[in-house]
Amino acid sequence: QVQLVESGGGLVQAGGSLRLSCAASGRTFSYYAMGWFRQAPGKEREIVAAISWSGGSTYYTNSVKGRFTISRDNAKNSVYLQMNSLKPEDTAVYYCAAIWGSGTYTYTHDYEYDYWGQGTQVTVSS
Repeated sequence: QVQLVESGGGLVQAGGSLRLSCAASGRTFSYYAMGWFRQAPGKEREIVAAISWSGGSTYYTNSVKGRFTISRDNAKNSVYLQMNSLKPEDTAVYYCAAIWGSGTYTYTHDYEYDYWGQGTQVTVSS
């Protein structure tokens, strides 16, 4: 079992920045590939970014490329999402997720993930 707890959400003006954190506990964190997803009201959950277990590979959905950065610190059992140049359309509940994974693979579909956090609200005002 892996328990995931997100933090760092909040209200920010357009153009601002937030850094989301996801703290993991349980089994060996470094063996898990991680992802950040988001779900806006009335919309389906979508992948935002993903990172391989080693951190050597990353994936970003097109709408956040150049603005968001995913990273991980296996020594701290944590994964982060640095969000810059935020836009109102980034408003959503953000979730981190974990899957037992190896190599440089990044997982981009929510059905592939085994463990989920409770989510943190990000609201970007115009």
